[in-house]
Amino acid sequence: MAVFDTPYQRLEPSYTDSPLGEDDLLVHVPEGRKSPWHHIENLDLFFSRVYNLHQKNGFTCMLIGELFELLQFIFVVSFTTFLVSCVDYDILFANKMVNHSHTDNVKVTLPDAFLPPTVCQARIQENGFLMSLLVIASVFWIHRLVKFIYNICCNWEIHNFYIQALRIPMCELPYYTWEEVQSRIVQIQKEHQICIHKKELSELDVSHRILRFKNYMVAMINKNLLPLQHRAPLLGDTVFYTRGLKYNFQLIFFWGPGCLFQNEWSLKPEYKRAGARLELAEKLSQRILWIGLANLVLCPLVLVWQILYAFFCYTEVLRREPGSLGARCWSLYGRCYLRHFNELDHQLQARLSRAYKPASKYMNCFLSPLLAVAAKHLGFLAGSILAVLIALTVYDEDVLAVEHVLSAVTLLGVVVTVCRSFIPDQHLVFCPEQLLRVILAHIHYMPDHWQRSAHRSETRGEFAQLFQYKAVFILEELLSPLLTPLVLIFRLRPKALEIIDFFRNFTVEVVGVGDTCSFAQMDVRQHGNPTWMSAGKTEASVYQQAEDGKTELSLMHFAITNPRWQPPRECSTFLSHLREQVLRDSTVATPKNPTGPAHPLHYSHLSTQIDSEPHSLMVNMVSGMSTGGHLSHADVPFSPHVSAVSEVATALRSLSPQQSCHPVQNQSGTGADFRNASFGSSVWEGPMNSGTLSEYASTEMSLHALYMHELHQQHTRMAPGRHIWHRQESDESGESMHGDTLVHTTSNVPSSASCPSPAALFQEERLPSLGTHRISASTDMGSMSRPTSSLARQPMGGWSEEGQSSRHPESVPEEGSDDELPPQVQKL
Repeated sequence: MAVFDTPYQRLEPSYTDSPLGEDDLLVHVPEGRKSPWHHIENLDLFFSRVYNLHQKNGFTCMLIGELFELLQFIFVVSFTTFLVSCVDYDILFANKMVNHSHTDNVKVTLPDAFLPPTVCQARIQENGFLMSLLVIASVFWIHRLVKFIYNICCNWEIHNFYIQALRIPMCELPYYTWEEVQSRIVQIQKEHQICIHKKELSELDVSHRILRFKNYMVAMINKNLLPLQHRAPLLGDTVFYTRGLKYNFQLIFFWGPGCLFQNEWSLKPEYKRAGARLELAEKLSQRILWIGLANLVLCPLVLVWQILYAFFCYTEVLRREPGSLGARCWSLYGRCYLRHFNELDHQLQARLSRAYKPASKYMNCFLSPLLAVAAKHLGFLAGSILAVLIALTVYDEDVLAVEHVLSAVTLLGVVVTVCRSFIPDQHLVFCPEQLLRVILAHIHYMPDHWQRSAHRSETRGEFAQLFQYKAVFILEELLSPLLTPLVLIFRLRPKALEIIDFFRNFTVEVVGVGDTCSFAQMDVRQHGNPTWMSAGKTEASVYQQAEDGKTELSLMHFAITNPRWQPPRECSTFLSHLREQVLRDSTVATPKNPTGPAHPLHYSHLSTQIDSEPHSLMVNMVSGMSTGGHLSHADVPFSPHVSAVSEVATALRSLSPQQSCHPVQNQSGTGADFRNASFGSSVWEGPMNSGTLSEYASTEMSLHALYMHELHQQHTRMAPGRHIWHRQESDESGESMHGDTLVHTTSNVPSSASCPSPAALFQEERLPSLGTHRISASTDMGSMSRPTSSLARQPMGGWSEEGQSSRHPESVPEEGSDDELPPQVQKL
C-alpha cells in the first residue's frame, strides 16, 4: 500500500474579519506609533507569562516565591551535608560521654554533638561521593540563579504590560479573574497589534498559545498512545504517571534537543510529510533510548534528591497530622484524563476541587468490614497504652526521660490515627450511585461501564487510579527515578512510529497561531463521536474520533466559559442542535407535572436554597435523578435514562427562567445566534459579578455533562463503550514495526478507538487521515471539501509503505506515491 501524505497548506477562509483584498497583508503600523508590544515574536511564551503572573497574584508574589525556592534548595543541600559530616551521633545518642573538665555541669547540650569546623571540613573533603554531589548541586543552583535573573527581566516586562496596556494595577490583579484579563487582551489587539498576522484575536487563539503542548498531551492520553497502563505482578492493572515521566515526555516531544518542534509554535517540516516516516521513527527511537540511558545514569542523584525532598516536606506534616497520608488527591494521570481541550490550569483545578468531597465520600463507602473490625480493636489496644503513658506523664514529667517513652507515645499516636481512618463513620449512608453522579457532574468524564455499577469494587478500583492516596502519590514519585528509564526504553520506544504518525495526522496550522493539535480545534466534523450527539455531523473515522466524548464536552465547556467566543459554523450547529434537544426533552417532563412542586427536583431534602441558585439547582437535580434511577430491570427498557434525560433538561431550562421554551428557528448556526440563545444567556446579563457568573457557568457545564452522558447511555443502550480501561494499546493489534505490515484479521483483538478491529477497517466508510493542514482561526468547518479518493485506514501506526508485503488476506489496490497525489484544498 502506498504512503499517503496530506499536503500541509493554507486553507482559504470563506469569511474573514478583514476587508476584501487585505487577507494576505500584514498589518503595518508607522514606526513612530508602534507600542512596546507591537508584533511580539513568541506569543506562546508571552501569553504563558501573562497567565502565570496572574495566577501567582502579581510580580512581587512571583519574585518572592522564586527567591524562596532558590534559598530552599541551598538549605536542603547545606543541611543535609551538615547532618552527614558535622554531627557526632555517638554523643547525640549518649553512646559516648562528653568531657566537661572545665565545669561541673554534666548535662549534654545540642552543641556538644557538633564537630569543630576544621574536623567537619576535613570530613567533607575526604568524602568523594559527597563532593561530587555538591559540585553537581552547585552547577544546578547556578543554572537556576541565571534562570531566575532572566525571569525577573521577562516578568518585569509582563508587569509593565499589565499596567500600561491592560490598565490593571498590580495591587488589584488578585481581584481580577482570568476571563477579565483575557477579555482585555483580546480588546487591545487592534490598538497594539500584538499579533500582526491577524487583526483580531479570539479567546481560542489565546488558549491555543498557552496550552499548545498540553493539548497534545491530553490528546495522546485520550487516544491511549502513551504507555501509562501496566500489568504489575501482584498488583494487576496499574497506571504509572509521575512528574518525572511527564518531564521526559515533554523533553522528548516538545522542547528538548532533537525534539519534534523547531520552536514553540511550529512542527519541524520533515515531520509533516509521510515519505520519511520510518527514518524519523528510527531517529525518535534512538533518541528515546539515549534519554532513557541518561535517566538511568542520573538515577542515583535524582533518587537521593527525591528522598531528601520528600523527607523534609512530609515528615513534619506526618508528625502533626498522621492521617494526612491516608487522605486522597487527584493523580497526575487523572488530571490529564479528566482535562478538556483548551482548559486552563485554574479551570481544571476548580472542577476537581468541587469534586473532591464527593469523591472522598465515594471512596470511603468501600471500607473493608474485616479491616474495620481489626482496626477498631487494634486502635483500642494502642489507645489504652497511649492513655496510660499520657496519664503517667501528667503525674510526673520525668517519665519522658525514660528511654523510648517519647518514641512510644509518638508511634502509638500514629497507630491510633491510622486505625481511625479505616473505621467508617457510623452515620455514613451507602449511596455510591448518587455520589458517583455528583462526581460526574464536576469531572465530566466517566467510562460507560461505571454507569449503574458504582457499587462494584471494579469501579472503585478504576476510580482509585484517578483519585489515589497521598501515600501512593509519594511512593510513586520516589520510585519514579527507578521506573522512568524502564518505561522509556521498553514501553515508549516501540511506539515511535505511532508517535510520528500521530503528530503528522493530528497537526494543523492555524493562521496567526501556528501548528496546533487538531483535537484542540474541537471540530465535531473532524473528531466527533457519533454516540455523543455527533451522529450525522461527523465524518471522522474510528482513528480520528476523540474518546469518551472529549471533543463534544470540550466544545461545550469552552463555549460556556467563554460566552463571547464565536465558534465556527459546524461547532455552532452542534451547540444549537444540543440546545434544541434539551428544549424538546424538557417538554417531555413538563406536561406531567404542570404545577412544578411535584417534580422530584422539589422533593429533594438536600435543598436548602431557592431553585434559581446554581448550587441548589445542582443538588436538587442530582437527588431527583437518584430517586428516579433506582428502577427495576423489569420496568420499561431504558426508562431510567429517559427519565434522567428529561430531568436534566428541565434543570437546564430552570437555570435560565427567562429563556423562551421554543426552539430556535434560525439555522444559520453563527456564533452570535448560539450565544444569544444559550441556556445561560439570561444569567450573563444584569449586575452580576464575575464570581456569580463563574458559578452559573460551572453549574451549566455540570448539567450539560450529565445531560450528554445520559443521552450517550440512551444512544448506546448500555453497550460497552470504547473507554480507556477496555481499550487495548495500539501496538497490540497493529504494531507499527519498521516493516510496517498490516495486522492479521484472525487475531482476537477487540476493536478500540486507537486500534479498530481488522474487520471494521473495511466495513466503515473510507476516509483520509486528517493530515497536517493550515487553518484560519475564523475557519468555517462546514464548507470544507472532501477529497474523492478513498484510503484504507489503519490503526495508530499509520499507513503501510509501498512495496511492503501485506499480511492481510484481502488485496488492496496500490496507490501512487505521495508526490503524485493532488492537493487536498479545504475551503472554509
